[in-house]
Amino acid sequence: MTKILLEAPVFTVEAAIKASEYGIDRLELCADFLEGGETPSAGTLKHIKSKVDIPVFVMIRPRGGDFVYTNDELQAMHEDIRILKKYGADGFVFGVLTPQGEVNIGACEQLIDAAGGMPCTFHRAFDASRNFEKSLEAVIECGFRRILTSGGKNTVTEGLDVIKRLLYKAGNRINIMPGGGMKAELVEDLSATGNLREVHASCKAWRASSSEYWNENLALSAVPEHQEKVLTISKEEVERFLQVLGN
Repeated sequence: MTKILLEAPVFTVEAAIKASEYGIDRLELCADFLEGGETPSAGTLKHIKSKVDIPVFVMIRPRGGDFVYTNDELQAMHEDIRILKKYGADGFVFGVLTPQGEVNIGACEQLIDAAGGMPCTFHRAFDASRNFEKSLEAVIECGFRRILTSGGKNTVTEGLDVIKRLLYKAGNRINIMPGGGMKAELVEDLSATGNLREVHASCKAWRASSSEYWNENLALSAVPEHQEKVLTISKEEVERFLQVLGN
């Protein structure tokens, strides 16, 4: 079986370092797990790059919510790309839509130009677009190297048939990278298309905080079950993926 690359989104320095140690092929570095990923700090990227020797692609997303950005937000994204290139980013992850749910080709092309030839991934803004076939062609036209998608559903399991159609339609023109609730047991079905080259899986885990004191009157997380926990990565889940991916 041809090796299929495994990318993991990471939201902490700890998770990034452990992911590299566990055998992840590439990192997608993000901030703000609860918003689905936003632009991380330059300091975080710089430190991680000093600790790992695998590629680190950086999320460029100024806020949560939709993917329709103002001119000021697009200028901030452009500036983030410029700064993060200096701190070792190996690629970038972003996506911009029009208010009508179509790929904003002009805005995306400008951001790709800012990346200066570095590989760019169109993220799950794709899943929020109006017409996947039309969006696929627009993303290819912009010059992206890959599309991260759950097939327009909340998880890869739910969007499996759409992802397989996209894999067939994309062929060798662009990488279709399934991600969003990705499970190891789905790899065989997806790889049967002959076009699966990369998968995106968080392999996330939560560990207990090392803090010995907590103020019982203070809630630091908007999600109660995450209180007193730290987001990290599961070695067992990474190994499960590596086994089925032939790595």
